[in-house]
Amino acid sequence: MPMDQFLAEFFGQNILYLLLAVFIVVCVMAGVRIVPQSEKFVVERLGRLQSVLGPGINFIVPFLDRVRHQVSILERQLPPMTQDAITSDNVLVQVETSVFYRIIEPEKTVYRIRDVDAAISTTVAGIVRSEIGRMELDQVQANRSRLIEAVREQVSQQVDDWGIEVTRAEILDVNLDQATRAAMLQQLNAERARRAQVTEAEGKKRSVELQADADLYAAEQEAKARRVLADAEAYATQVVAGAIAENGLEAAQYQVALKQVEAISKMGAGQGNQTVVLPANALDAFADAFKMLKGR
Repeated sequence: MPMDQFLAEFFGQNILYLLLAVFIVVCVMAGVRIVPQSEKFVVERLGRLQSVLGPGINFIVPFLDRVRHQVSILERQLPPMTQDAITSDNVLVQVETSVFYRIIEPEKTVYRIRDVDAAISTTVAGIVRSEIGRMELDQVQANRSRLIEAVREQVSQQVDDWGIEVTRAEILDVNLDQATRAAMLQQLNAERARRAQVTEAEGKKRSVELQADADLYAAEQEAKARRVLADAEAYATQVVAGAIAENGLEAAQYQVALKQVEAISKMGAGQGNQTVVLPANALDAFADAFKMLKGR
């Protein structure tokens, strides 16, 4: 039997089984969906939301269910946006912001909002203007972290109905016009000059205080020295008085003669050639001192 005739008879007898096998293969291919790790599939059945397929292998009803949206769940960054805002002290600033977000509920995102990026950009612009309008310019510059946190929290609340999670909100820069910059620079220079004057005045005050403490300390030490000298002089006087009481007038004469000798010695002390004028009784003073030492 020729081959073509055999094939014709085979297909003619088994055509139904072949069609059934092809149908089963097509159904299996149409009912199996493999979802990547970074995506989620939104499935509709006859135009209505049926399910959301997660990463991995999934099964749907062939010919009734259809994957309408393939949504990436990776974190996204909006392009930097610049919007004008006016602070509470009526200063115009230009704020550059950037927002990071990711879709966590694709069924809300695809059915409740058309342009996600534009919606988030508009929301962020309104919130930034509102928050900056409550602050003065100095607060905007100094409390940027608090401003960022407030923007992130409010944006998260606004976009929650869209199935979006805001992961980060950044304020990249706050720009001022030229006139405001010049005024701020002038104010900064004035503040620096004021601080320099205050520092100099505090230094002078501290110097005066230290000098007063030093003078007080010197006076206390001098008073102590005088007290010691006075005590020594009193002790010496007491000793002399005791000697006079014991030895009579000779002890007093001896002290006077000794003082005269010491005075003459001081007059003769010194460098170079000197002329010393001695009183007439100077030799008598020496003699009296030696006599008293010998006990005469």
